[in-house]
Amino acid sequence: MALGAAMDRDRGATDGLDTWLAPFAAVMGRKTRRTWAPLYLRGLLGPGDRKSLQPMAARLGLSGHDQLQHFIASPAWDDGPLWRELARQADRLVGGPGACLVIDDTALPNKGTRSVGVARQYCGALGKQANCQSLVSLTLAQGEMPVPVGLHLFLPQAWTSDPQRCAQAGVPEPATTPRSKGEIALSELDRLQAAGLCFGTVLADAGYGVSAAFRHGLDARGLRWAVGIVRNQKIYASDVQLVPPTGRARKPAPDREPREAEAVLADLTWRRVTWRPGTRGKLSARFAAIRVRTGDGPVWGNNRHLPGEDVWLVGEWRSSGERKYYLSNLPAKTSRRALSGTIKARWVCEQAHQQLKEELGLDHFEGRSWTGLHRHALMTCIACAYLQHLRLAEHRRTGRGKNDDPPSGAAAVTEPARHAAGHHRTAVRQPRPARPVPPLPKALHAALSSESAQVVLERVMNPSLIVRLA
Repeated sequence: MALGAAMDRDRGATDGLDTWLAPFAAVMGRKTRRTWAPLYLRGLLGPGDRKSLQPMAARLGLSGHDQLQHFIASPAWDDGPLWRELARQADRLVGGPGACLVIDDTALPNKGTRSVGVARQYCGALGKQANCQSLVSLTLAQGEMPVPVGLHLFLPQAWTSDPQRCAQAGVPEPATTPRSKGEIALSELDRLQAAGLCFGTVLADAGYGVSAAFRHGLDARGLRWAVGIVRNQKIYASDVQLVPPTGRARKPAPDREPREAEAVLADLTWRRVTWRPGTRGKLSARFAAIRVRTGDGPVWGNNRHLPGEDVWLVGEWRSSGERKYYLSNLPAKTSRRALSGTIKARWVCEQAHQQLKEELGLDHFEGRSWTGLHRHALMTCIACAYLQHLRLAEHRRTGRGKNDDPPSGAAAVTEPARHAAGHHRTAVRQPRPARPVPPLPKALHAALSSESAQVVLERVMNPSLIVRLA
């Protein structure tokens, strides 16, 4: 089938997509790319269990998948403007002082040996060590509305130490320099702030939070943050003092030894906190919190660190008996409920990862190249943003804007260390329960009457919120 006929046949299934994509088309350059990008997105948004090139081309009625392959994998054009436009559109949808930027990673199981970045490492999708690709993800979210804005491949040492292997996979030379996931995340954060992304708090799990360099990087950017840590993180009391050196000592030393986070919190009172309503009732756990100074300052002797900045140490005691530990530089007057709500807001990124994989085919890409993987990831993020646009369009049609309600559980904060670009000052307050995410708009019934659009949109949305289109 000719390209024009294929697009005409599928245009009714995603009516409005071309209009919404206009800002992306404006920065895409050549007409051929402006033609193939909407078609690739229709392939991702359409029905079918597999969203790799050949099945998508077949469902779109194309005679082959070569042109789709060229569009998605060609290094001849720069997709940076598309990532910047995605950040602008995400900011328009859910950005603002009540938004949070969630840093995490997501794994794509892959048994191949030539696909870029594949190595034996922890795979969250399988819950164990396995061959996979690991992507550092950044998600802008407000309440229960996440929009992925960054996916960047982490290259394990097995790749960065093999220049020939990287060259065969088309890895750009700057990307072959070994970098930790935290360093990648900070670099992506800089990119997003340069694009004008606005948010109030950065959230991350212990995979990032254990790194003092990562936390210091957030501080250097003037950002508020809440991150997971391990139970044996060294902690000083908030009133610790540095005493002058004695004897042969050359540096001031703390007047007491640090303790492990677990031990510090064990002495406190743990109180039950509810941070938001869930589909099966209120979400709650017991929390303890205290102001402390982290043991991540300069080394003063015997590989021991001086006290760092004054922060919150927070413990979570779940109903299962499991305990989790966190650090946050939210202001000292932040309430326990606001602290816990901010910390728990991180989980919204898991919903975004699930939709990207299960509904939009993030993990279905079968190419081997660096460019192909990142561009496919970009297109899945754009498709996800479009679906969130549809949901919020109905939200606003019923008379509520994106900022009428605070994020579910996320604490708004004030007086950041420095006023970073794209970073808002807001007042400290306890959150109110967020209203449910709206169902798909009935007004789109005619545009979404085809089976393909209805199926994909219903499956992408939270089943508890779906209103089937008759």
